Amino acid sequence: MPVSMYRLSVPVFVRGLTVLSALLEKAEAHAAANGIASEVLVNSRLAPDMLPLSGQIQRVSDTAKNALGRLSGKPAPSFPDTETTMAELKARIEKTIAYLQSVPAADLEGSEGREVKLNVGSLGVTFTGESYLLEFALPNFFFHVTTAYDILRHDGIEIGKRDYLGPYS
Repeated sequence: MPVSMYRLSVPVFVRGLTVLSALLEKAEAHAAANGIASEVLVNSRLAPDMLPLSGQIQRVSDTAKNALGRLSGKPAPSFPDTETTMAELKARIEKTIAYLQSVPAADLEGSEGREVKLNVGSLGVTFTGESYLLEFALPNFFFHVTTAYDILRHDGIEIGKRDYLGPYS
């Protein structure tokens, strides 16, 4: 039996977002224990030309919700990129998860063959739904999840691979 587009997207995105929320909780605890304003972490980045933690989480959110919008052919919600606190970043994650969980599996049926057109930089790219999800959306999602993890790790948050992978039942 083939794996559905829903199974390849929604649970994967929800898991990654849930992991990010847990990482932010550890970051908040670290900041409080060490007298660091959590906004310092929100604005932290690995390199001057990279997005800060807030931008990484915004891109994770955008990638997940826009992927479902493109695959379902229905508009995804738009969230302004205005988060400046850990609480606001966690709220964005919660709103993103709520949206993802509201999309019925039936909305993604047949989406593997749907045409998805994107402008990547100055390049226009056309994907099938399957290639878009597997070759663009998921790698982009995990790039930003990993970069958010790396920023927190770089800033001294005591997290490791198990935190990144999250719990298993």
